[in-house]
Parts: sequence; C-alpha cells; structure tokens
Amino acid sequence: MALNNTYEARLVQQETAVGAGVQILLLALLGSAIGMGPAGWLTGLVFAIATWAMLSLALHRSGLRSFGPANRVTLGRATLVGGVTALVADSSESSPPVTLFVGLTAVALILDGVDGKVARRTGTSTALGARFDMEVDAFLILVLSVYVSMSLGPWVLLIGAMRYAFVAAARVWPWLNAPLPPSTARKTVAALQGVLLLLAASSFFPYAATFAVTATALAALVWSFGRDVLWLYRTSRTQRGARVTKVRELVASGG
Repeated sequence: MALNNTYEARLVQQETAVGAGVQILLLALLGSAIGMGPAGWLTGLVFAIATWAMLSLALHRSGLRSFGPANRVTLGRATLVGGVTALVADSSESSPPVTLFVGLTAVALILDGVDGKVARRTGTSTALGARFDMEVDAFLILVLSVYVSMSLGPWVLLIGAMRYAFVAAARVWPWLNAPLPPSTARKTVAALQGVLLLLAASSFFPYAATFAVTATALAALVWSFGRDVLWLYRTSRTQRGARVTKVRELVASGG
C-alpha cells in the first residue's frame, strides 16, 4: 500500500512538471511568433516555475492521490494565463498582437466555466481544486488590470489588487475569513471582470467607451466586495454578541 501511495504521489507531481514544460513550450511558440523580448521571457519563466513550485507544495500537503481531470483543465488555463502574462510584460517594449492577446485571454476565460463542471460531473471536486481555480482567476484579472492601466491610468490596478487586499486584510481581521453564503450576484460580478477588462484591453473601442467599460467593472467589484465585507462584519458582531450573552448567562447561573 505504501508503495502504491508513493507511486501515485509521483504521478501527481509529474503532472505539475508537465504543466511547467507546456508553459515553456508556449513561451517558445510566442517567442518565435512575435519575437518576444527578455522581459516577456523572464516573466513567463518565473510564472512557470512559481506555478510549478506552489502547486507541487499544495499537492504534497493535500495528499491527493490523483491530479484529476478538472485540475488538468485549470492547469491548462494557468498555462494560457502564463502566456498572457508574458505578453503583458513584453508590452513595455512593443504592444502584443491584438488577435493573439485577445485569443489567449478569451480561451482562458472560457475554460473558467469548464473546470468546475468537469469537477462536478466526475465527482472530483476538492478544496485544492477550488483554490487553484480561484488563484488562476485572480492572477489573470491582476494581469489584465496591469495592461489596461497602461492606457487608462493606475486607478485600474484597483480591480486586480482588490482580492489580494482582501486576503491581506483577513490576516489582520480574522472575521473576514468566515464563509460567505452562496451568491449568484458575486459570481456574476467576478465573471464579468475578465470579460470587461478584455474588452478594454482589446483596443476595439474608443477611449471613452473603454473608460466606461473599465469603470463599470471597478464599480461592480467595489459593490460586490463592499456587500460581502458588510455582511461578514454584521455576522461577526452578532456572533460576538451571542457569545457575550452566553458567558453572562453562565456567570449569572454560577456555571
């Protein structure tokens, strides 16, 4: 049994290594197609290595015996996001071809709706898979916001930074870590961020329309995060109040 577990663990780790190899292959293809410069290559390689290292560590800690089909889809999305990241880094030297940039990003966004369905249909949903999917989404939004900010200004970075600011705040105020109730509105706003930022990054629209689209994305995100933070705050206050009341009742009863 121990040998089987070791063998399965090696197979799982090998899949992450294959993902890193595919990422490097994609960078090579992009390099040959557009003559990508050092900034793009370096950023893409750092992304590939960081993704491999963090995913390998997470898999080791989780003890998963199978990588699973849904995680393979997410890993494929991560590879595309790595390509988009390299193109954005390379844009400091020359703008990436619009068709290539939009194509890679669009496929990554479309596949965002696939990995969850695959996980549910195959019964392979895991906490690691959900976290992996979330981190890939968040990083793609960050990269797109960086790219759009080059033309619209640094305020666009608020879109990509908001989720990371929330995570940082949760380390200071633990009540932000409480689970949130399911929300269709939250999912819709999250899904729209990538679509609206891609429209803004595509250069298909005049400046005013691009500004309006991006501002709409930011406004929707602020509303969504604000609503969730308010709900968490009120819930934490209610729970603290209930605990204080219970303690007082115990003291009063001599318990």
